Amino acid sequence: MARPIAKDHSEKRAHILRIAARVFADGGIARASMAQVAEACGISKANIYHYYDSKDALVFDILDSYLRTLRDRLAQLDRQGENPASQLLRFVNETLLAYEGMDAEHQIQTDGIASLGCKEQEILKSYQRDMVVQLGDILRFCAPPNLVGTKAGLKATTMSVFGMLNWFYMWNRNATQVDRTRYAEHVTALVLGRTSA
Repeated sequence: MARPIAKDHSEKRAHILRIAARVFADGGIARASMAQVAEACGISKANIYHYYDSKDALVFDILDSYLRTLRDRLAQLDRQGENPASQLLRFVNETLLAYEGMDAEHQIQTDGIASLGCKEQEILKSYQRDMVVQLGDILRFCAPPNLVGTKAGLKATTMSVFGMLNWFYMWNRNATQVDRTRYAEHVTALVLGRTSA
């Protein structure tokens, strides 16, 4: 008979994901073990295998949860009635706000995705592509034509915006929401060629 799912299964799973992300970020995914994750979570090694049958499954769930949630948060922004410049500011600001408190999850993306199988990689990369397409659709209608007038230019501008946001995340992890909003205004002004947003 299958073991019944505990009432607090979802809460425990969420706890494991957050702690495991920190363990992987601190020690590196390749070096960290499931035993280390279990110890950091305050549970037995046997218990963690009740939730995840392998380290790859755990890494995938961390990144799937993080990237899917981020993608959905940005996709659900209500842009109706806003001009493209305002849409850009909202998208950039919302991205920076979404990064708050997600340092470990954000940090392990590159190594984490590369460590997984092709099927899992494709799922995670699809979330990233969706966000790139969404931002590109906004930039196409508000950025200067010399930046986005070609497919290559649009891609370069889109990825440069994400690069600026990731720089801010790397060097300003303790930034307040006000700091994040100010930087969003700064990025928007740079992209639009204005002295202020």
